[in-house]
Amino acid sequence: MRNDLPASGEPALTDEPAAQPAPRPAVGGRLGERELIWMMALLMACNAFGIDAILPALDELAGSLGAAGNDRQFVIGAYLLAAGIGTLVPGAFADRYGRRPVLFVALAAYIVLSIACAMVETFTQLVVLRAAQGFFAAGIIALPPAIIRDRVGGDKMARLMSLIFVIFLLVPAVAPSIGQGVLHLTGDWRWIFGAMALAGCVMTGWVWFRLPETLDPANRQAIHIPTIARNMTHAVTLRETIGYTLGSALVFGGLFGFINSSQQLIGEAFGAGDKFPLIFAMCAGCMAIANWSNSRIVERFGARRVSHAALFAFIAVAGAQYWFASRPDEGLWTFVPLMAANMSLLGFIGANFGSIALQPFHRIAGAASSAQGFLRMTSGAALGAYIGYSYDGTAEPLALALLITAVLSLAFVLFSEKGELFGEKVPD
Repeated sequence: MRNDLPASGEPALTDEPAAQPAPRPAVGGRLGERELIWMMALLMACNAFGIDAILPALDELAGSLGAAGNDRQFVIGAYLLAAGIGTLVPGAFADRYGRRPVLFVALAAYIVLSIACAMVETFTQLVVLRAAQGFFAAGIIALPPAIIRDRVGGDKMARLMSLIFVIFLLVPAVAPSIGQGVLHLTGDWRWIFGAMALAGCVMTGWVWFRLPETLDPANRQAIHIPTIARNMTHAVTLRETIGYTLGSALVFGGLFGFINSSQQLIGEAFGAGDKFPLIFAMCAGCMAIANWSNSRIVERFGARRVSHAALFAFIAVAGAQYWFASRPDEGLWTFVPLMAANMSLLGFIGANFGSIALQPFHRIAGAASSAQGFLRMTSGAALGAYIGYSYDGTAEPLALALLITAVLSLAFVLFSEKGELFGEKVPD
């Protein structure tokens, strides 16, 4: 069995596994496109729910466990960084044993560690368990793009990923409100982790009964460390894709910086803590609408044209955001519209960059998704943690970071495209 040939024509990677029997389908048989989109979106949304639902409870959590100042952000940052590291693991196993078994392991870890987080007694225990939760549940982040790549390619993949992000982003839009509702109803932030465990149980049942194995038996890869290392190295070093992987890591690092500091920024800098869930929902909702719009136009204009135009617009908006943030009288009425605009533009960047980066790797989609996810998530999470921890009582550090990361992202894309932007459409 050969893997995908790189664009340069260099030899394919080998180390063939023995022939394997066809995978056993799920109980419910083959999914239609619509159900597949909803399932993949809500799988990824478990990760988003695990991050955003706890945001309104950070003050109560910090007081309960004795966390001081910006240290409360480690509950988010530890999860994001560990999830990025964890994405390096499931892809190779999914390329060997199939997507379903690895998904079940990830979901089980998500459920068990959510319950464990609800039972902690110290802040250090919580941060450690959150890191473990992010690491072991990384399969719910890494595998959905591989499952989609098993089914489609080209700009059609970008369209499906955009639709997935539409649904996926509805969860961050409502997760803080759900978390706040659980907090008001129970009076205890620990029950928010119980809600995470319940969501994981629901998704496990749905995947068990409805998701068939999507890995073609002919594409199974051996668990052979040199082969896996070469596959993953190839996925993150091919010139035509590396710029998109690093570019998305940078712009999403800025987004993670906003997520890390959002509760303090909106509650303390702008004095609108009671409106935090609504404001967060507005920003995430704008991003969801943008992804839906992207799904309607990307097959017509092509992922490159759409995402390149959005990146230039992102730079312009980030420049305006920094100008307002550097003024001493910036108010919520300028911060929120500009933040929402940039999150909207990410809706035209994220799915398209990810699809372009994964396009050449059909036969090693699991390993490629893991390797690219690792680079994207670890870089983005570390950058986001640094940006969030740089919070100084104003929006200026965040605005400057958004501008710098967007400009650097453009430089990486120019590298991958050899200086030529707005390329042609890519058929399925």
